[in-house]
Amino acid sequence: MTDPHREAFREEAFETLVQLESVLLQLEAEPHDAELVGTAFRYLHTIKGSGAMFGFDDIASFTHEVETVFDLVRGGKIAVSKALIDLTLAARDEIRIMLGANVSDDGAERVEKAQIVASLRRLLPEPAPKHPSAPRQQERAMPPISHPAAAERTAYRIRFRPAPGIFLSGANPVLLLNELREMGSVTLTVNTDRVPTLEEISADFCHTAWDIVLVSSRGLEAIEDVFVFVDQESELTIEPIEDNPETPAEKRLGEILVERGDLDPQQLEAILGSHKPIGELLVESGLVSRHSVESALVEQRQLKEIHRERSSQEQKTSIRVPSERLDHLVNLVGEQVTVQARLSQLAQTLKRPDLASIAEEVARLTADLRESTLQIRMLPIGSTFSSFRRLVRDLSMELGKEIVMTTAGEETELDKTVIEKLNDPLVHMIRNCIDHAIETPQQRVARGKPRQGAIHLAAVHSGDSVYLSIGDDGAGLDREAIFAKALENELVPAGAQLTEKETFALIFEPGFSTAKAVTNVSGRGVGMDVVKRSIEDLRGSIDLKSELGRGTTITVRIPLTLAIIESLLVRIGTDHYMFPLSLVHECMFLTGEAAVRAHGRQVVNVRGGIVPYIRLRSLFATSGTPPALEQLVIAELDGKRIGFVVDKVIGQHQTVIKALGSAYKHVEGVSGASILGDGSVALILDVPKLYHAEELAADAA
Repeated sequence: MTDPHREAFREEAFETLVQLESVLLQLEAEPHDAELVGTAFRYLHTIKGSGAMFGFDDIASFTHEVETVFDLVRGGKIAVSKALIDLTLAARDEIRIMLGANVSDDGAERVEKAQIVASLRRLLPEPAPKHPSAPRQQERAMPPISHPAAAERTAYRIRFRPAPGIFLSGANPVLLLNELREMGSVTLTVNTDRVPTLEEISADFCHTAWDIVLVSSRGLEAIEDVFVFVDQESELTIEPIEDNPETPAEKRLGEILVERGDLDPQQLEAILGSHKPIGELLVESGLVSRHSVESALVEQRQLKEIHRERSSQEQKTSIRVPSERLDHLVNLVGEQVTVQARLSQLAQTLKRPDLASIAEEVARLTADLRESTLQIRMLPIGSTFSSFRRLVRDLSMELGKEIVMTTAGEETELDKTVIEKLNDPLVHMIRNCIDHAIETPQQRVARGKPRQGAIHLAAVHSGDSVYLSIGDDGAGLDREAIFAKALENELVPAGAQLTEKETFALIFEPGFSTAKAVTNVSGRGVGMDVVKRSIEDLRGSIDLKSELGRGTTITVRIPLTLAIIESLLVRIGTDHYMFPLSLVHECMFLTGEAAVRAHGRQVVNVRGGIVPYIRLRSLFATSGTPPALEQLVIAELDGKRIGFVVDKVIGQHQTVIKALGSAYKHVEGVSGASILGDGSVALILDVPKLYHAEELAADAA
């Protein structure tokens, strides 16, 4: 049976590794940034400590080797170098593999880990121990390089009462206390007030609590990291102990007890009249326990030895929810939208004011619920952008190029499902930029460019869509070479006259490639057509602009979400169809006179511009006679306007997208379906594919 607590650790560790990779890549660019070094160290320490806590001893032991080196970096004993970053990234990848299985004993893996450890130890200023012991024993044997002078250390009061069932979650509080001992000077007092009698005690439950005074220079964040996986039912407080530097030894026992909340100020004043030591008086009077007095005395002694500055940190709480539950919630909201539409239609049919009022209220609540639910699934695109930094770094090194990646709009949010499906197309486009577009340093210098090439990723929100752009300052697209290759592959007829935009669009044709050699990066003629198909499957579009010698920019437009969209509902005969509202430019009437003026051609003059149109009634072979006054829905695709003739435009509609069955999976021109308020089904039109299919039919004719 899968241990849910170990699985939770895995999820947290995977996220920590993503953050660690991002920090390491920043550190490579800014090797003297002490804050980045500290952040990388904390991530490694969290993985190591939590791994040991949940039984991932192999991960804890391996991570300890990396952490040891970064501890020396923090102390100024080792400088950040490319070799260190390379090794740490390799170790990060190895930890990720270990997290995926944690049962691997493969010989090749052991050799890889051993090589990484050996290389890391060669970076140490002193030889590593010949007989390495367990991670915690190694750390105790290390010189205290990470602890500055006592004047820079801070005292922290930690009050930790584990949840009674902490053992059942696989956690061991003793391991946490050992972690604290590695961070500095620790003084413990044990609270046994809640330990039951021998007849009632159970070995499965924890009844002990601890008051801890930790003197350390690690900082509040590092201490909190030790308890990062502690159950929320446990009682935990961590706070710096206030100290007046002018009178460091003058804080009295009673003041400490009042400050900690163990004693009321009025009770303290009432007891001070006696000549006995206040601690004894308080215990005898029953106002506080002997444990509390002993703990406060320990704190008082520590205050005599240290000075510190007050620090505070805002703590944020969040709840981790499996993605399957969010998907189920979105499906339920979709059903709610459908039911609400039926209720609104019923109220309109019956023309009852009381029912109409209820329908309006339900519609408002449903809209709010829909927006809130979809917002839960929204994630910033920045996490995806960060993952590409490693791709750019490794691939540019492999190809002998110098490339830097910059980003903008990382805070732009997209549905998590869209982000997941967008990853592969973006990876392929970035690989193409590195392999095809950006020149080698020698070529760039010869052309008067900086040695270092640039790739820029940007995201911007616009309406119900997000625009992503991938730009480079490379060689740009050679229009003549693309056309020549298209002629060679018989993608265009001889003598064809193509615009620049049409020529560039040829790179999205299946099998098209201008690479002169096949490599492990590209050149097999598989890629950009798949990229375009993947983007269109997301109901998006792709546009490309390039200038020879200056660079290329690819712009991708994608919807914010794939679950519920705003659409334009239309009718053709007795059937209903939907256009994604984001593609609709305008609607107008199409009279018979307009068709006569066009001399039978399917074009219409719209404010001085010629717009071609497609008769959907003819395309779908709809029976019956069209109305005398048809309507034209004008959409905008790739900068062009194209019209679609329908019988009637009904209006805007909130559409819950339903996938088509496997029998209709390959039907061109339809991307899904939706259920209307009366229970009938309306097909969602795939506008780009309808247009391209009509273009192909016209070319064939």
